[in-house]
Amino acid sequence: MTDHNAIMATLEEYADAYCAKDLDRLMAIFVEGEGISLIGTGADELCSGRSQVAGVFERNFRDATAKQFAWKWKDIAVHGTAATVAVTLDIHLDIAGESLTVPVRWTVSLVKIGDDWKWVHRHASAAAGSQDEGAAYPTGES
Repeated sequence: MTDHNAIMATLEEYADAYCAKDLDRLMAIFVEGEGISLIGTGADELCSGRSQVAGVFERNFRDATAKQFAWKWKDIAVHGTAATVAVTLDIHLDIAGESLTVPVRWTVSLVKIGDDWKWVHRHASAAAGSQDEGAAYPTGES
């Protein structure tokens, strides 16, 4: 398996574990120890360390059930034993019986440990709705 395929497999494993609400499997995607971080789309989702990262996932699992991750644009850059993934995706959710599709952008930092690629950091964001195509900055209007 090429590095690119192995890295993409970690994204698939993340999606499967997330949809299954399997916290142990999800956390196993990250490197061992406390040196992990996560930035989510929520203003309060700035996390470092296993406990804080796991806490965000637990809250997400309480609030909704993910049904599918639909990968879109992606770029995988490998530099020796480090890699960066930039990807856009739609997360299909069920929230209190209602379907919702959330478009997000991710950046994932990974390191190769032995033959395995492990996550160190994941940053999620939503595109600025008030930023016109071709413009450098949002207008501040929604």
